[in-house]
Amino acid sequence: QVQLVESGGGFVQAGGSLRLSCTASASGRSFSSYTMGWFRQAPGKEREFVVSIDLSGSITEYPDSVKGRFTISRDPIKNTVYLQMNSLKPDDTAVYFCAAGSFGTFRYWGQGTQVTVSS
Repeated sequence: QVQLVESGGGFVQAGGSLRLSCTASASGRSFSSYTMGWFRQAPGKEREFVVSIDLSGSITEYPDSVKGRFTISRDPIKNTVYLQMNSLKPDDTAVYFCAAGSFGTFRYWGQGTQVTVSS
C-alpha cells in the first residue's frame, strides 16, 4: 500500500508562486520504484494530467497551459515529489492531486490540496 499526502496549497495572488509537496509512505516497495505525477481538477471540469516523473527522473512534457511556469522534481531520499508553480494565474485554481503508479497506471492518490489564485 502507498499513502500520499499533499501539502503546500493555499491562497495566492496572480503572479505569485507556490510549491506543492507530496510525501509517500510505502509498504513493501520503495518510493523510487513508482512513477509520480500531478493532476488537477478545477470546479466543474474534468481532472487533468499535469506532469509526471518516473524512477529514472524522466519527466513528461508539460502542457501548454503550464509550460514554462511549473516544474516537477523529486527527492528519493525524502520520498517526496514537488511541484514548483510560478507566475500563477486564476485559471490555475484547482485541487491538485498527487498520484503514484507503475506499469502505466496511476493507482494511488492523495487527498488533494487546494490552490486558489486570485486576480
